[in-house]
Amino acid sequence: MGGNQTSVTEFLLVGFPLSPRMQLLLFGLFSVFYAFTLLGNGVILGLISLDSKLHTPMYFFLSQLATVDIAYACNTVPQMLVNLLSPAQPISFAGCLTQTFLFLIFAHTECLLLVVMSYDRYVAVCLPLRYSTIMSWRVCITLAVASWTLGFLLALVHMVLLLLLPFCGPQNVNHFLCELLAVLKLACADTHLNEVVIVAVGMLVLVGPVSAIVVSYGHILCAVQKIQSAEGRWKAFSTCSSHLCVVGLFYGPPIIMYIGPQHGDPQEKKKYLLLFHSLFNPMLNPLIYSLRNREVSAALRRRLGKGRPS
Repeated sequence: MGGNQTSVTEFLLVGFPLSPRMQLLLFGLFSVFYAFTLLGNGVILGLISLDSKLHTPMYFFLSQLATVDIAYACNTVPQMLVNLLSPAQPISFAGCLTQTFLFLIFAHTECLLLVVMSYDRYVAVCLPLRYSTIMSWRVCITLAVASWTLGFLLALVHMVLLLLLPFCGPQNVNHFLCELLAVLKLACADTHLNEVVIVAVGMLVLVGPVSAIVVSYGHILCAVQKIQSAEGRWKAFSTCSSHLCVVGLFYGPPIIMYIGPQHGDPQEKKKYLLLFHSLFNPMLNPLIYSLRNREVSAALRRRLGKGRPS
């Protein structure tokens, strides 16, 4: 097995080459963002579990998304903060591959959950009379479990192929986390099979979901246009606006990155892209759902109202 040839026992994450003062400033800023990520998604999870009015399929999937966002941030941000304080701090070989594995699980799962959420909105707007039958709790749990399971299995494929490769140096990972392609560049063997699998899985979890979401919202748009009253059209589409914002934030940067004009260092651009996904996306998602969703805002006011003395 190629893993028996591994001589590297630890990696050094290069991160962002910045001055010590700038690293300290970013440490404080990213720490605040990280705290808001945990707080915001924690509040969303708490509201959904405590408020019976939010015990619906839409908010069940939102709770799954919040769980992924918390796990996503916890897997990447702490190591990044450590590197900002101690740039030369190594990460063990096993720790690096574990971070890669978890990162892939959460990224794949979020892609699939966004598709499931778009399907939920499609049924709610286009088939409202059959919504409770189609989106039963059994179906919802099955879709959520399937998203997590498929995300795990796809990540496992990458990890098995990665473990078969020998690593004999260098040790410097040109990233702020153990990202798959950055780690793959350090292998001392042919990585063509790994790269083919990365492209295939990327098509499955990026192109496939985006296409499915576009189709879902195409049907939703057609259904909304058939509603006679302007108020009815707005009410129907407003239930989808939060999800559309989250989809735009999640898929927008990769589309700009890979389809837009390429200037400068592509590797540095990928670092900032993943920084957005690892830090800003999980922080912004609960803000979008709490600010743009009346039911979440109302649930938050009810919780706060109960906590006040009469």
